[in-house]
Amino acid sequence: MRAQSSAIAESPIAVTSPAVPTAAAAQGPADPAATRRTRRSGTLQAALGVTAFSLTFPATAWGLEGFGPWSLVAVRGVLAAVVAGGCLAALRVPVPARRHWAGLAVVAGGVVFGFPLLTTLALQTSTTAHAAVVVGLLPLTTALLSALRTGARPSRTFWFAALAGAAAVIAFTVRQSGGALTRADAFLFAALLVCAAGYTEGGRLAKVMPGWQVIGWALVLCLPLSLPGTLLALAHEPVRLGAHSVAGLLWVAIGSQFLGLVVWYRGMAAIGVPKASQLQLAQPLLTLVWSVLLLGEHLTPAAPLTAAAVLVCIAVTQRARG
Repeated sequence: MRAQSSAIAESPIAVTSPAVPTAAAAQGPADPAATRRTRRSGTLQAALGVTAFSLTFPATAWGLEGFGPWSLVAVRGVLAAVVAGGCLAALRVPVPARRHWAGLAVVAGGVVFGFPLLTTLALQTSTTAHAAVVVGLLPLTTALLSALRTGARPSRTFWFAALAGAAAVIAFTVRQSGGALTRADAFLFAALLVCAAGYTEGGRLAKVMPGWQVIGWALVLCLPLSLPGTLLALAHEPVRLGAHSVAGLLWVAIGSQFLGLVVWYRGMAAIGVPKASQLQLAQPLLTLVWSVLLLGEHLTPAAPLTAAAVLVCIAVTQRARG
């Protein structure tokens, strides 16, 4: 593990090739069969990350049954940081090089602090079905930011499929929520922007250090804020522990905040940020399925049609150049 640390990595972080990891590229032309295996493994890991993320909104709704919004966000950050910090300490992972800390700060601000807080505030007044509109736009926004940040140039076919998939998801989720925009939308769209920035920067960092270390150090970086925030929030917000609230807290802290991001960043490093981001087109639909099973919400008959359209768009983006 020490050999993969960013503290001794020789490759610069500004990597523009999304297809294969930096270490493999440094060894010369990649074996086609090995490249295909890497891409299949990367796609699977990114898909596992999407599955973990799809449970975040329902788990947050459960967590809000026993915690206030500020308490839930702060406690989840502390729990995830304790797990991540324990792993880093146990494996004696060296501190990242100074040049990587700015990127880790973006990851921390986007996916560790910004997105959880903004979506939790939104879910106080919004259903999970309506909140899924954020995730419907997230793949396209992430692909756009990645193109601007890394210089990646996906093909026109990729962008057409990405736009079509985003349109299908947005149309479905807006109709599912009755077509009305709420005050929570300001939180949701802000969450969209900060999360896309965190995904983009994390995907770049995962090319020069293992993905679990990216999110691990980002969580540890937030600990000086999340720990006192936890003490302050718990002192002012009542806590009513129950099976749902505890299960929801544990999932958003360990499942979504740590384990899900570990496989997600590994997947992005293997197949590239644009391609990985489009797998998230399936996330709102998965979230709505979990909402039915766990929260008792109801779906319209349009769900299977939208699911089929999204799967076609995902397949096109994965085969398109870029």
